[in-house]
Amino acid sequence: MTILCVRFQLPPMYEAALPGLLGLLEEFTPVVEALPPDGALADLRGAERYFGRDAVELASVIRVRALARYGVDCAIGAGPGPMLARVALREARPGVTRAVPADAVAEFLAGKPVTALPGVGAATARTLDEYGLDTLGRVAAAPLSTLQRLIGARAGRELREKASGVDRGRVVPNAVSRSLVTERTFSLDELDPDRHRRALLSATEEIGARLRAVEKVCRTLTLTVRYADRSATTRSRALREPTAHSAALTRTAYGMYEALGLQRARVRALALRAEDLTPADRAAHQLTFDPVDEKTRRLEETADRARAKFGPHAVFPGTLAA
Repeated sequence: MTILCVRFQLPPMYEAALPGLLGLLEEFTPVVEALPPDGALADLRGAERYFGRDAVELASVIRVRALARYGVDCAIGAGPGPMLARVALREARPGVTRAVPADAVAEFLAGKPVTALPGVGAATARTLDEYGLDTLGRVAAAPLSTLQRLIGARAGRELREKASGVDRGRVVPNAVSRSLVTERTFSLDELDPDRHRRALLSATEEIGARLRAVEKVCRTLTLTVRYADRSATTRSRALREPTAHSAALTRTAYGMYEALGLQRARVRALALRAEDLTPADRAAHQLTFDPVDEKTRRLEETADRARAKFGPHAVFPGTLAA
């Protein structure tokens, strides 16, 4: 068991704590793949040798550190590969690691429904169920030609391999950078749209600066509004072009916020996530020849230098939480 799949038990308004929790995993291995909004895969093959402990023992240490540093518990699945660790996570609970021994994979999978495998949807499950292939054990025992006739040549071959416990997946390191998230939490339920907009402005300024610092641009921006009753609304919007330009991010965030048509909504927090990140040097930028836009970009460069020298609070508006 060398792969862990970890799901942090993050309260709704603490999604922004995920980067720090991922950093905790990176203390054990550099091979960490983020699974936003609250999980990650970690390959511990090197860590097992280095620390002289197996993956389950290391999982206990990770859990204790997450509780001690962040007050966050986690559910952990462990297995010989990423797919098996993710399946094991479904049976895990906070405080207990569900492990799949390498010599008991077939037994572990046999009685599970086909939907237990990541990527197998309801439509595929219904098709297989019509022919009595309702468990992974039955799928593994079925002739390959039958599966290929039912769901296609490639899909049938891959499904049979997975149902038999063949896990060809791998943990992709540095996938943490696929998204960046920040959150603005109000100390009291906030009804004032102007304060909502100021919070969004602060958040987009931070997201833009963080993107520029790592030389990335984003293609999609996601806004989550959390309310006093603990419900939430999430909206995503593709940007006109990949960007790290704070003004463009702000316009998009404002547009999503206005489209919600909130009236007297008691807002507890606003979160922004920049997604589909790519290196800035690979992204095309449409020249506008707009002197205002060019001036804004020069001001951003100056502000970035100030942040680098004096820290982020030299420029960013402070968080709204007490």
